[in-house]
Amino acid sequence: MRTIRHPRLFLGLMGLLLTLAWVVLWLWQHSPYGRYLDHGDWTRAGLAQSLCASLPGGEWLLPLGLYAGGWLLMSAAMMLPTALPLLAGFRRMVAARRDGGRLIALLITGYLALWLGFGITAHLLDLAVHEIAGRSLWLTFNGWAIGAGVLALAGLFQFSALKDHCLTRCRAPAGFILRHWRGPRPNRQAIMIGLDHGLYCVGCCWALMLLMFVTGTASVGWMLLLGAVMAAEKNLPGGERLSNVIGLILIGFAVLMTAQNLV
Repeated sequence: MRTIRHPRLFLGLMGLLLTLAWVVLWLWQHSPYGRYLDHGDWTRAGLAQSLCASLPGGEWLLPLGLYAGGWLLMSAAMMLPTALPLLAGFRRMVAARRDGGRLIALLITGYLALWLGFGITAHLLDLAVHEIAGRSLWLTFNGWAIGAGVLALAGLFQFSALKDHCLTRCRAPAGFILRHWRGPRPNRQAIMIGLDHGLYCVGCCWALMLLMFVTGTASVGWMLLLGAVMAAEKNLPGGERLSNVIGLILIGFAVLMTAQNLV
């Protein structure tokens, strides 16, 4: 495949795909169906309400499916840029193969599958938190406390050993290729590279991604900001030193939010 063999064409194609993902997210957000991109209770209005009522298991199956599709699109737009060094390295490994394009697609599939699993899990936990909050009179009138708690959690995680370990691994993508790229089963190996890297990427960035539940998962502006922060951490020279700075900023916002609401 000519695109795979030429690095500039490959990077151009990746840039086009990422731009398309961001454009679709922006158009979706600003369309009459923008609420379907959020994780709120949008299935009680419009077309989604009718479908939920008519489909077997529609009350949970349709919301989960729509949310999963939106999260997958967000993951592609936000997280694939952080994995470009891995994709570029793997492209060099398979550039001479006729099935190189399929192998890269399988790697991306494995990578995004981990983020999709995380997104569904986070969504279910978010629903559980809202259920608990709805039963608490104090939380009903002090919902800010949940947001402050998420900010503090994300900030403190930036200083953790798990963050440091996963970020170190993510900043050395060649290790994932060398670990799995051997033997006679290239399709499986490509998926395993994506799954392995995705696992460490989720381990590195899950707390920052939880901030989407504070800012709103339909906010393209916050997606851009968080995606840029995570890409800088993983790809820029000295990016690992940003972790502590980001942690201090997040903790500062949590303290500020708490002070403003308690005074």
